[in-house]
Amino acid sequence: MILICGGAGYIGSQINKLLSENGYETVVFDNLSKGHREAVKWGVLENGDLSKIEDLEKVFSKYQIEVVFNFAASIEVGESVKDPEKYYFNNVVNTLNLLSVMKKHGVDKIVFSSTAATFGIPEYVPIDEKHPQNPINPYGKTKMMIENIFKDYETAYGLKYVVFRYFNACGADSGSEIGEWHEPETHLIPILLEVAAGKREFFQLNGTDYQTEDGTCVRDYVHVEDLASAHLLGLKHLLNGGDSRFYNLGGGPGYSNKEVVEAAKKVTGKEFEVRIGPRRAGDPDKLVASSEKIRQELGWEPKYRDIEEIIKTAWNWYQKKEGQ
Repeated sequence: MILICGGAGYIGSQINKLLSENGYETVVFDNLSKGHREAVKWGVLENGDLSKIEDLEKVFSKYQIEVVFNFAASIEVGESVKDPEKYYFNNVVNTLNLLSVMKKHGVDKIVFSSTAATFGIPEYVPIDEKHPQNPINPYGKTKMMIENIFKDYETAYGLKYVVFRYFNACGADSGSEIGEWHEPETHLIPILLEVAAGKREFFQLNGTDYQTEDGTCVRDYVHVEDLASAHLLGLKHLLNGGDSRFYNLGGGPGYSNKEVVEAAKKVTGKEFEVRIGPRRAGDPDKLVASSEKIRQELGWEPKYRDIEEIIKTAWNWYQKKEGQ
């Protein structure tokens, strides 16, 4: 049995779908504060909170858990700067709760959702796993703390882990069953779709004076189905007795904000207003991953490379959700 903490959220629900399609029995553990009950279309849903040891004990006693996936975290960079306490409790302390109950029940394998934010301002791109980690916000710091906790737990208790550092997760599954749905929405592509659908008056482009070809930030967009396939490979690696690993996950080659805006207009067939706003504090000019390590070691091969194809999956799902 595979336990998916945060499995009602955007990425967790995609992993739940893929694992179920590949014959794995899954239990989704989620407090539904950010996730959606409707996204849990596979496996069993157990409503619970990582901050409550008794909720975790109940699940680990009820099911024979072999591997844990953890996607349960607060993820907004700006919010982490304004309210770091929330992030240290929700991300670090709650992960320690999970690890404590895992250890008690003899579960020694975990697949973990980390982030490119652990790297901070890049010294070079594409960013590989050897790049120095110097996070510049509490969100990135909490994820790096957890990575270091895993290392200590491996030394002391034999924990085995696969940690994936995501760049920009995006898109929806090809069957338009589940997609990106945050409240409030803060991510670029979903916001563009809301503007295209008339739910927002305009799109604000933050900063046009970056050191890039068109002056806007360049980011690496990795489709959520490709993320899910990487997690399946990570699971198989651990179940086959593999050693602990860290992997960067990006789709390449990287697209500027202006390129993503134009792609969204083309895919949706909608013209909309774009206003220029100020830079966001701490936004690097360019964040692009090197995913060579996971390609070579686990044979990962992303299917989606073109930003228009990615946005099309998101738009198809969005229209279905909105009944359009």
